[in-house]
Amino acid sequence: MQSKWYPKKGRVIFHVDMNSFYASVEAAFDPSLKGKPLAIAGNPEERRGIIVTSSYEARKYGVKTTMPLGEARRLCPELIVMGPTFERYRTASKEMFKILADVTPLVQPVSIDEGYMDITDCADQGSPPEIAERIQQRINEELDLPCSIGIAPNKFLAKMASDMKKPMGITILRKRDLETKLWPLPIEEMYGVGSKTAEKLRKIGIETIGGLAEHPVLELKGVLGINGERLKNRANGMDDRLVDPDAVHEFKSIGTSTTLPQDTTNDTEVQTVIRRLSNKVEGRMKNKKVLARNVQLTIRYHDRKTVTRSRQLKEFIHSSEDLFQVAMQLFDDHWNQQPVRLLGVTASDLAEKSEVSQQLDLFNFEQYASKEKLYKTIDDLTEKYGKNPFRDLSNPTNPQVNTSFQKDFLDDFKK
Repeated sequence: MQSKWYPKKGRVIFHVDMNSFYASVEAAFDPSLKGKPLAIAGNPEERRGIIVTSSYEARKYGVKTTMPLGEARRLCPELIVMGPTFERYRTASKEMFKILADVTPLVQPVSIDEGYMDITDCADQGSPPEIAERIQQRINEELDLPCSIGIAPNKFLAKMASDMKKPMGITILRKRDLETKLWPLPIEEMYGVGSKTAEKLRKIGIETIGGLAEHPVLELKGVLGINGERLKNRANGMDDRLVDPDAVHEFKSIGTSTTLPQDTTNDTEVQTVIRRLSNKVEGRMKNKKVLARNVQLTIRYHDRKTVTRSRQLKEFIHSSEDLFQVAMQLFDDHWNQQPVRLLGVTASDLAEKSEVSQQLDLFNFEQYASKEKLYKTIDDLTEKYGKNPFRDLSNPTNPQVNTSFQKDFLDDFKK
């Protein structure tokens, strides 16, 4: 009986997706919020406030992720709006992944509220639907949180399956089901196809996932490059990526950005923001024990035009001061004098600190050595007082949620 679920050749993959995660965690913490239209906004009191997530009761009114807060309130006058409590979400995420790890060690977190599992070797625990039901029940009973689970032979199909029934859905998507379950869906509902890609595909007559699956690969590559062939393969149910528990440690860059309270052309304001962003990037680099040899600056103007400029460095850096100096030079070189709406700083071309031997020449040794004394003094004070006394003095108790999820803690559930 189990053999039909666990083929000799092939895999059984789960994609576990928490439903309306931030809002669900808040409702679990405060049951009086259950059944009410609730939204979590990145900054409820300021212009930059956007909807991070919303409860299903709010979604019935048309409230959506990334929607401006003002628009959401117009659609749903009774909307309850809360700021994020990230530590609460982090704790819930950690407990959720512990439950998944009780089933198999092959768990790959991909964000705070979703992850893949490879249960190919779990036949002794029951059929895949039975295992999925137990996982869903445990998460609901122990954490009071809903989730949906997709069951499929590969990661792409499992991801698509988990989106097909929400909340509290369990969906099986086999390759033989593609024609009836997957291919009729609009092309923009395919995982990996954003709005710009969907627009390009529609221009060559592709309206559905099935249309993509059947389209000539040469034309797709002409429009989308190598990504065109990859998307066609996915649409045909082909995906050989493994569930990799160590993938969380693979990162190519560390960055953060912020939208300014008001558009500005003030140099002092810009410097203050870039220094704050540089401090945040340095903190995450230090946590990961990495150095960077490339710094990237993102500038979004008042008209939403966005430019990204970067500089490749001769040697690795790791301090916020070095990040700040390069980022400010990029700003000075590329700012077009128009009001700035958003700024971002990213460190890339990363290498582990232990693997990099700093090549100090006659000209930079004295400067580098003098900085190291300063860094050591700051580290000593940080150890003594429990936090860096020179950072976040303006708003130490209000951490901001960035639009991109920071993966730094995703392996905490193993500890």
